[in-house]
Amino acid sequence: MLLALAVNVSAQKKYVMVIHGGAGTILKKNMSAEKEAAYIAVLTQALQAGYAEIKAGKTSLDAVEATIRVLENDPHFNAGKGAVFTHDGRNELDAAIMDGKTLMAGAVAGVTTIKNPISAARAVMEKSEHVMLVGAGADLFAKEVGLEIVDPKYFWTKERWEGLQKAIKEDSTKAVLDHGSKKSELFGVKNLDYKFGTVGCVALDKAGNLAAGTSTGGMTNKKYGRVGDAPIIGAGTYCNNQTAGVSCTGWGEFYIRNVVAKTISDLMEYKGLSLAEASKIAIDKVDKMGGNGGLIALDKQGNMTMPFNTEGMYRGAITADGKIEVSIYK
Repeated sequence: MLLALAVNVSAQKKYVMVIHGGAGTILKKNMSAEKEAAYIAVLTQALQAGYAEIKAGKTSLDAVEATIRVLENDPHFNAGKGAVFTHDGRNELDAAIMDGKTLMAGAVAGVTTIKNPISAARAVMEKSEHVMLVGAGADLFAKEVGLEIVDPKYFWTKERWEGLQKAIKEDSTKAVLDHGSKKSELFGVKNLDYKFGTVGCVALDKAGNLAAGTSTGGMTNKKYGRVGDAPIIGAGTYCNNQTAGVSCTGWGEFYIRNVVAKTISDLMEYKGLSLAEASKIAIDKVDKMGGNGGLIALDKQGNMTMPFNTEGMYRGAITADGKIEVSIYK
């Protein structure tokens, strides 16, 4: 069952999972009926995959991983297959996952051969003493722990390649960043519209434990090994049973500078704010600094919120009784 998804949700519903597929200039007038249906279908499939884990009594970590793997495998999103290209024509992938019960976390950044980076992030958390592994070392670790390794060509899609060519044409990386202006053109503001599609999930299992995860290909035309907020614990991904699980999407530099995901948790823990109040403050800070994007957040009581400051955000949720809600536009 598909319902319209509100940004602020009534307390009567208990949500067990929320997801996003990225935020950006997503306008209904620019979306074909076929493409819109395809996005709704895969968001629904991802929610169903995670919900099946929760319904079977598995952990929120299992649900987050299963959900994000579906999105990583679908070329509509900027994660896994269909990830955007760097300036050098490579796909460099980032992902993170965090357990709200233990505060254990794992992340990978700049990987190029791991089919499902979210599974690699979980492996770092559970099979190493580290939190983040990067580049060739992370790829090697994933191979050694038995994850599926693919030829980098697997991630290539025509749409993302064409997006890179367009971005290179409008390359403005030499521009000076104006920290106080929305007109800042670091990486090119227009290029942001080529990179939306970062995916994320927060889940609440039957034991009352939260988990959060995020996966992305980063920013179109990125250079110099750039890494955004998604794999950075506290910036783009954070989870604590005592507060909330959070996954962010948007212009990563602003989420890093504002430590957005952890800020939401801190506002709830130290100021006693609600999930919705804390999330609004965090996204407003990004907006005031000139950044754009959105986030999803879920607390232990099953309250959720999905604020964003763009024209749209691919998003969805499922309640404890299995009712699915998806939305794309503002």
